[in-house]
Amino acid sequence: MSNKPPAAAPAQGTAPAAVVSEHTALHARNVSFGWEDTPLHWLPGDPFATHTINVLHLLLPAGERWFVHVYKQVLPYIKDEQLRADVVGFIGQEAMHAAAHDDVLPHLKRLGLDPTPYTAQVDWLFEKLLGDRTLPPGRARVWWLKERVAMIAAIEHYTAFLGNWVLNAEELDRRGADPVMLDLLRWHGAEEVEHRSVAFDLFMHVDGSYRRRARTWATAFAALVFLWQRGARFFMENDPTLVNGRASVGQFVRAGRRGVLPSTPAMLKSIPTYLARTYHPSQEGSTAQAAAYLATSPGANGGVVPADGGAAR
Repeated sequence: MSNKPPAAAPAQGTAPAAVVSEHTALHARNVSFGWEDTPLHWLPGDPFATHTINVLHLLLPAGERWFVHVYKQVLPYIKDEQLRADVVGFIGQEAMHAAAHDDVLPHLKRLGLDPTPYTAQVDWLFEKLLGDRTLPPGRARVWWLKERVAMIAAIEHYTAFLGNWVLNAEELDRRGADPVMLDLLRWHGAEEVEHRSVAFDLFMHVDGSYRRRARTWATAFAALVFLWQRGARFFMENDPTLVNGRASVGQFVRAGRRGVLPSTPAMLKSIPTYLARTYHPSQEGSTAQAAAYLATSPGANGGVVPADGGAAR
């Protein structure tokens, strides 16, 4: 049993030219959002689309704190200085995302929708089921670290997909979505697009196994679908303004056709995209578009917080 760092995979992990040309230094931005005037149904007349997107506020704080925790553990294994700088920037951005979405939860509670029963389950998932395990030093511990790095790469494929979607979801504007909530979603989405290659590049650096990539994608995708539908049902059933609130797959499909949620065909297409051996996140989304939004986001005040979000150097 060896306790050596995971071996890099230079042949598989070599970044395509698009990554080099679009590379941008990552840093966490100070943001501020005021929720006083945001209604419970911030997408007017559409509680289902509102609450389906609201699931982000339930999942992301715990999930992104988990990302930060895992990536702090993997920092010593990174031998490429540029990648290490990208991971440190990624950590800072994810920590800020967690805090910003956390701030929405007290507002939902004030509006009569207490998310605590659901968030307690999400916390258990990330802290216990996917948390650190008592493993002997050596291969078992490194194996578990690689598994979690691969899961994060798969999840980041979908956060980048959602970020790209919300940056281009003009129907939300046409339907009068609350500007503060829309800015939160688009600031977060823009940063997901901005750092969309980091998690995959890190996975390729420390492992790069296609078998692990496919296996952990299946785990991550199943978990996301399960948690998202449970979250949407939780919100709809506990919304104090609804009588017999329900969430269904049919509602999701119809909302996608209206343009207020990602379309089902686009989401299905994302599966073979990630599983293609030629996949790289730089192939999707636009760094220039993300940067343009980040330069004008009302909630991003231009300040810079510590780039590692407190990560040990």
